[in-house]
Amino acid sequence: MTATGFTHVTVYGDDIDELTAFYTDVFGLERIQAPNLGNPVVWLRCGDRQLHLVSRETEPPTYHHFALAVDDFEAVFDAARERDCFDEALAPEDGYPLYQLPDDAVQLYLRDPAGNLVEVDWPDVATLEDRIKTHVIDRSDAHPQSAAQAEARLFLDSSLIDDSISNP
Repeated sequence: MTATGFTHVTVYGDDIDELTAFYTDVFGLERIQAPNLGNPVVWLRCGDRQLHLVSRETEPPTYHHFALAVDDFEAVFDAARERDCFDEALAPEDGYPLYQLPDDAVQLYLRDPAGNLVEVDWPDVATLEDRIKTHVIDRSDAHPQSAAQAEARLFLDSSLIDDSISNP
């Protein structure tokens, strides 16, 4: 038996309307019909997968997170700056939590209104606007990579790379 893929990720928060507004406004996710599960839920379409928002009073985990690939990194970065929702724990002093991996992919870390950690991914640092690129920290500077580690790839599906770079 082998898992064939992800269908959805679920995040919790006590204000489902605020969470819904965050994910629809910042990431452009589309609300879709959800079933009655006994407590307030919202399902959002994310490509051919889903993000499920569930109303529960619970503390968010500190580092557990999920990641979203986006088609307009600059727009998400700007929306995060407007909302002041960058993750402070993962940010360097006086900087943004914005990192480059050995494959040149970029990771940005945000907190949603319930405090859930969200990673935002972009396939190629070279395609970012200079005003953002200047804030990117190369993880390899702090954590040297072996030859094998330098071969790691965040984007395994080349269609995600092609779509992101061709639609900035």
